Amino acid sequence: MDNMDKYLGKMLDDRYEIIEVIGVGGMAVVYKAMCHRLNRYVAIKILRDEFAEDEEFRKRFQTEAQAVAMLSHPNIVSVYDVSHTEGIEYIVMELIDGITLMQYMKRKGALSWKEALHFSVQISKALEHAHSKGIVHRDIKPQNIMILRDGAIKVADFGIAALESTQEKKSDQTVGSVHYIAPEQAKGGAPDTRSDIYSLGVVMYEMLTGRRPYDGDTAEKIALQHIAGNPTPPSQFNPDIPEELERITLKAMEADINRRYQAATELLTDLEDFRQQQAAAAARAGVSQEITEEDGFLYNGTISPDVMPLGNTGELTKEKYKLRRQRARKVSILSGACGVLVFMIAVFVFLWNYWLKDIFSVAERVNVPNFVGLDYQEVIDDPNYTSIFSFTIELAIDPSVPDGEIISQNPEADRSMMIVPEKIAVTLTVSTGVIETEVIDVTNVQYQEATIQLQNAGFRVEPVYEPSDTVTEDYVIRTQPAAGEMIAAGDTVYIYISAGPEIKTVTMPQLVGMTLDAAIDRLESSGLSYGEPTYLHSDYDAGTVIRQSVTAYEEVEAHSRIYLWVSSGPEETPSPSPSPSEEPSESDGPGYYFADEPVEATTEP
Repeated sequence: MDNMDKYLGKMLDDRYEIIEVIGVGGMAVVYKAMCHRLNRYVAIKILRDEFAEDEEFRKRFQTEAQAVAMLSHPNIVSVYDVSHTEGIEYIVMELIDGITLMQYMKRKGALSWKEALHFSVQISKALEHAHSKGIVHRDIKPQNIMILRDGAIKVADFGIAALESTQEKKSDQTVGSVHYIAPEQAKGGAPDTRSDIYSLGVVMYEMLTGRRPYDGDTAEKIALQHIAGNPTPPSQFNPDIPEELERITLKAMEADINRRYQAATELLTDLEDFRQQQAAAAARAGVSQEITEEDGFLYNGTISPDVMPLGNTGELTKEKYKLRRQRARKVSILSGACGVLVFMIAVFVFLWNYWLKDIFSVAERVNVPNFVGLDYQEVIDDPNYTSIFSFTIELAIDPSVPDGEIISQNPEADRSMMIVPEKIAVTLTVSTGVIETEVIDVTNVQYQEATIQLQNAGFRVEPVYEPSDTVTEDYVIRTQPAAGEMIAAGDTVYIYISAGPEIKTVTMPQLVGMTLDAAIDRLESSGLSYGEPTYLHSDYDAGTVIRQSVTAYEEVEAHSRIYLWVSSGPEETPSPSPSPSEEPSESDGPGYYFADEPVEATTEP
């Protein structure tokens, strides 16, 4: 690692006096400095020595930084200057008096949805502006988002992340921060503006829930979860999250790039529309939408003990400025003398390594072969290679390259190297092709738990419901592919979930016209049951079914109760009564009269 203190007190370009270290990154060290030309504090990011020595990277650093310097937006950290002096590559930026979103979330945990919305809108505006200028951030994460004391957001390191990604690829490291990486980046593809939107979606998820959507023991496991998608809905962790804000968050972090927001403007529009809807609803209810200490921004200028303050900004008095200027000139002269000595030593070392050593040495040299595209096993088994080179194998997931094929090498091909007794060290990056993973057994597991297990194993999950008389409702019946089968990581596993016992139906038979006994037999044979019959007078013979509760030939649930109406025969018509003056005739049959009322006689046949 660089000696970070070596620049303290140094004057860059007779303008920027380095004061103290305020941040350390993988690519550069950030210092607080005084700009003596404008009499203000600034932040200076100085490129580490190993990157500054790479001419190609230096050119890209200057090009990217100059492009970002053209960005001008209140939610983006301003870049004031890009320069190269005495072998030092650096950029001059706005000095932010605040803390990172990561530090803030560590202090508070899950944020209120109002506060998360407040921050998300500002970050979206920053992305919208940068994307309109053709600049992709490539590494949106809480560590790169600064919160000022008034709650304003500033996004840092626009464009610089592209350079870090380039060096990470050369070093065979994971590109981007794996917890926030877009699926297309995890697969090794080139990121675009939609990749920034995905990363912002993950940041929104973390703000709302206090946790990241995907986690695991290794970076590879986390990357596979990003590729598989299917995060747990944020509302399951925090039921207070509005449904629309949850929808926006999940759409922003959609694993399928074509189903994601296609531009930051689209995301910003949905966020603004949601905010206006909430404001209107709150106004109707007479509730304030301002962020309060109860549910919102609690920074208020107080920095938690684990956060190092960046220092105060502002103007210096003339007296202090004069003293600082005098001290800076002395330091500059001393630094210049040391710089000349260091330069002379560096020139000698360079000449010795690339020219003088060859003059005084008779050691044999060899050009490094091009191993890219070859099968690594054949290379490391070839004595023509192993007698000269010592190989280190590093694996990389790349579905587009066959398993075992060499993707890259370090040193690069055709580089002239001196043959040494301990052999020339060569690192080969080898493709794993499509990683096959065994489908885990989730049979008889509750479907939500089964979904989480399969996602953690790196699969996409699609639910399919079907009836089952043997498996409890909402539990897994089986999977397709079946448990134990080997499939490619990121493939879809269909889980068949029990919807409970199947509801069977039967066709209602025609019962009208049957006798009651025959109709009951027919119902029972059809899988139906019958209720207590109702008897009515009708022209049908007694005991005949004249009506049924379900129309014939309709589909009806099995074992349903069917009601029948049964004829009790025609209604009897009463005989007419003879008048009192009439005498009974012989034809009327035997009978007796009593109290002027006829009484029918019952006779035996």
